[in-house]
Amino acid sequence: MPEEPRPSALELLRIQEYRNFIIARFFYVMAQGIVTTVIGWRIYEITHNPLAIGLVGLSEFIPAFSLALYGGHVIDKSDKRSIILRTTICYLLCLIGLLALVFGPFMRIIQIHWIQWLTYAIIFCTGVIRAFASPALTAVIAQIVPKEKLPGAVTVNTSAFLFATVTGHATAGFLIAHTSYLVTFTVATVYVIIGWLYFFSLAPKQIMVTDEKKTWESIKEGLRFVVHTKELLGALALDLFAVLFGGVRALIPVYAKDILEVGPIGYAWLNAAEDVGSIIMILSLTLRPLKHKQGRTLLYAVAGFGACIIIFGLSRIYILSFFALLCSGMLDGISVVIRGTIVQVKTPDAMRGRVSAVNSMFIGSSNELGMFESGFMAKLLRVVPSVVFGGCMTLGVVISTWFKAPSLRKMEY
Repeated sequence: MPEEPRPSALELLRIQEYRNFIIARFFYVMAQGIVTTVIGWRIYEITHNPLAIGLVGLSEFIPAFSLALYGGHVIDKSDKRSIILRTTICYLLCLIGLLALVFGPFMRIIQIHWIQWLTYAIIFCTGVIRAFASPALTAVIAQIVPKEKLPGAVTVNTSAFLFATVTGHATAGFLIAHTSYLVTFTVATVYVIIGWLYFFSLAPKQIMVTDEKKTWESIKEGLRFVVHTKELLGALALDLFAVLFGGVRALIPVYAKDILEVGPIGYAWLNAAEDVGSIIMILSLTLRPLKHKQGRTLLYAVAGFGACIIIFGLSRIYILSFFALLCSGMLDGISVVIRGTIVQVKTPDAMRGRVSAVNSMFIGSSNELGMFESGFMAKLLRVVPSVVFGGCMTLGVVISTWFKAPSLRKMEY
C-alpha cells in the first residue's frame, strides 16, 4: 500500500486549538530564551567566573530533575490545561522577581553577591516549574490533534519552539546592547502574559488516568515502559550524554567576551546559532521526512555534533565559531525530530505525562547539568581544553553506542 502523505504545517495550523497552542508556546518560549540569554551574560558580567554560569544550570537542574517523575504522575492524573496555566503564572512571578533584582533603587541597597545568589534562587524556582510545565506542554499535543497527525504536529511544534528560542536570544542581545536589563525583563514579562492568554483559550482536557494507583507505583510504571522500549531508551540516553558532554551554551559568554571579543549582539547570535541550525534542519525534514534508517542517521548526526563542538572550541575566528555552532544545531535538529517522534508515536495516551517527564529528565535537565559540567570543567581544565574534551567525549559515546546498542543502530519507524 502507498504511504499516506503527512499533513502539511498549513493543514495542521488550520486546527484552531493547535494554532492557539503554538502561538502561546511561541511567546512563552521567547520569554524563556530572553531570560536564559540575559542571566548568562549578567552573571558573567558580575563574577567573571565561568563556574558561576555553571551554577545557574545546576540551580535549575536540581529541582527539574528531582521532581520530573512526580510531575509526570501528577500530569497524567490532572487536566493538562490547568497545569499549564498554573505553571505559566508561577513563571510570571519569577520574572517579576528578576525585574526586582535589576530595579535601580533595589540594586543600590543590596550587595552584588546577594544579587548573584538571589538570581540562583529564582532560577531554582523556574526549575521546579519546569518539572511540571515541560511534560505537560509535550503531553497535551496528543489531546489537541488526531493521532494520525501527531508526527507532523511534533515537527511543527519543534520548529516553532526553536524559532521562538532563536528570536528570544536575538531579542535579548539587542535589548541588552541598546536598552537596559529592566526593559529586557519587562519585554519577557509581556511575552509570558500573552502566552498565558492563548493557553487560557485551550479547552479543558480529559484526565487520562482515573485509577487510585499509588504515586510510586505510577512512577515505576512509567519508568518500566521507557526501560522496556529499547529504541526510546537508547535515543534518550544518547542525547543525554551528547548534551551533557558536548553542550557549550554555558561557555558562550566566556567565548564572546574573552576569546572572540564580540559585544552583546555578537554573543546573542552565537547563543542562537545552534537553534538557527536546528530550525533549518527541522524545516527541511518537514518537507522531506526521514523514511528509513532513522537509528543509524541519529548516530551519524550525534557524531557530527561532537566534531562541530571540537571545531568551535579551537576556533578564534567569530564567523567560523558561528558556523560550527550552526552546523552542530543542524545535526542536533535531526536528533530532536527522531527522538520526539519516537516519544509521541510509541507512548500510550494514559502514560504521556510520565514518559514526557522521563524525556524531560534525560533531555531538558541534561542542558542544565551540562551547563554545570561546562563551568566546572572550564575551571578545572581552562575554557578551550574543556570544550574540546566535551566534543571528544561525545564522539566516544557514539562509538560505544554503535557497538553496544545494535537495536538503536537498526531502528526504523
